[in-house]
Amino acid sequence: MLSVKRNTAFFFKILLIIGFGYFFWLMLKITLEYIPIDPNVSFLMIKQTEVTERPEYLYFFYTHVYTSIFVLLSGFLAILRRDFGWKNFHRNIGKLYIILILIFAAPSGFYMGIFANGGLFSKISFVILGFLWWFSTFKAYQLATQKKFKEHKQWMWRSFAFTLSAITLRMWKVIIVYLFHLNPMDVYQVIAWLGWIPNILLIEYLITKKQI
Repeated sequence: MLSVKRNTAFFFKILLIIGFGYFFWLMLKITLEYIPIDPNVSFLMIKQTEVTERPEYLYFFYTHVYTSIFVLLSGFLAILRRDFGWKNFHRNIGKLYIILILIFAAPSGFYMGIFANGGLFSKISFVILGFLWWFSTFKAYQLATQKKFKEHKQWMWRSFAFTLSAITLRMWKVIIVYLFHLNPMDVYQVIAWLGWIPNILLIEYLITKKQI
C-alpha cells in the first residue's frame, strides 16, 4: 500500500514538472516578444495611452516582464525543496525568488494594476493581487528568518499561487473566449479575478487538509 502511494506521488510530481515546463515555455515565448525593447509590440499595442502619457509606465512594464519569468522558475524550483546536488540550492533559489518579488515583480505589478484594462473592476483585482503577492512573499521570508519552516512553507505556497496567476490568467482567457465569445474588455474583467482566486482557494484547502 505504501509503495502504491509513493508511486502515485512520484507520478503526479512528474506530471507537475512536465506541465509546468510546458507553460513555462509558453511564458518564455511571451517574454521574448519584448526583446529587443519595442513599445509597439504585443500587449503594449493596446497600452499606447500609458506608453505616450506616462514615461514611467514602460520602466515598470519591462521590470515586471523581465523579472517575472525568473520568479516563475525560481519559485517552482524552491517549492520542490531539493538541492539537486548543490549545497544550499533550495535556500539560495528561495532567496532569489523572494528578492525578485519584493523589490521588482510585485511593486511593478501593483503599479501596472492601477492602469489595467477592463475598467475599475479589473484594476481593483490586479491591485489586490499585487499587494497579496508582495505580502505573502514577505511573510514567507519573515517566517524563514524566525526558523518557523512549516509556516514558511505554507506562505511560500500561497505566494507561488499568486505567481502562477501569470499562467492561469492566460488559461482562463482561452477558455472564456472559446466558450462565451465575450468582447476583450469583458474578458479582462472576468480573468482579472479568475486568474488568482481559484489558485489561492486551492492552496488554502490543501493547507487546511494538511496536504501542505
